[in-house]
Amino acid sequence: MKQTKTKIVLICVAAVLLLLFFGAFSVYNGLVEKDEQVTNAWANVQTQYQRRADLVPNLVATVKGYAQHEQATLQGVVDARAKATQLTVSAEDLTPERLSQIEAAQGELSSALGRLLLISEQYPQLRASENFSELQAQLEGTENRITESRRLYNEAVRVYNLSVRRFPGNLFAGMFGFERKASFEAQPDAATAPKVEF
Repeated sequence: MKQTKTKIVLICVAAVLLLLFFGAFSVYNGLVEKDEQVTNAWANVQTQYQRRADLVPNLVATVKGYAQHEQATLQGVVDARAKATQLTVSAEDLTPERLSQIEAAQGELSSALGRLLLISEQYPQLRASENFSELQAQLEGTENRITESRRLYNEAVRVYNLSVRRFPGNLFAGMFGFERKASFEAQPDAATAPKVEF
């Protein structure tokens, strides 16, 4: 009878250990899957940033033909593009600080492009240019794609971070080195409406 109780206890312990093993296996694989989704979403954001960076030289060249005396603005766009494309970060290195550096560089590029597009208002022949119109439409489409890619990235990060923080995932996340990921946040001045003056 004592051996029977010992066998039952051993079977129960083995069953609990087996459940823990398969539970850990399942949680770990879930974290890996969600981590890969974040990596993929970040790659999509970078793809859209690259698309915008690739359009900039064509846009600058088109504007340069019409507005040669706007060299400071054109150079500002070229410099902002160079700065934005120099910052490369893998999904594993996406700390809030690195993400804010990327956002600052991309914000400078967006601002420089805004000034460049504003120049077109001063040159009716530039606005009428088919090349300029096509590039402007592509750039607007790219900005929309960047916004959507950021949204999808933030959603992937949200799902991943929930998995890392919830029980029992938080236990295994700590053991296996899964840490929270940073997401895109609004710029500090985003809450302030722009002034429109006539």
